[in-house]
Amino acid sequence: MSYPPDGPYGYGYSEPTPWASGIAVIAFVALLTAAGVYSFGVALANIHPLLSALVNVVAVGGVTPTAWRWRFQPVTRWVIAGLGVGVLLAWIALLAG
Repeated sequence: MSYPPDGPYGYGYSEPTPWASGIAVIAFVALLTAAGVYSFGVALANIHPLLSALVNVVAVGGVTPTAWRWRFQPVTRWVIAGLGVGVLLAWIALLAG
């Protein structure tokens, strides 16, 4: 298969995907994001439970369009995946708690 001169996805990046370092970035970003979202959610839930849910939904809704545009950038895609995993894990922990 022949790719165009600027790479298979049009971003000028046609080297092999660095899975090991990418998964490490996902894990690190997910850990930091989950800790931040969880602790902020617990602090807001102590004030009012609906406030915690509302702020989390508004924050994710505001970030989603930008994250969606960046999802195929060579380095940023790993960070975006880590953010998504971290938010999902924190929401599960908040609902369970």
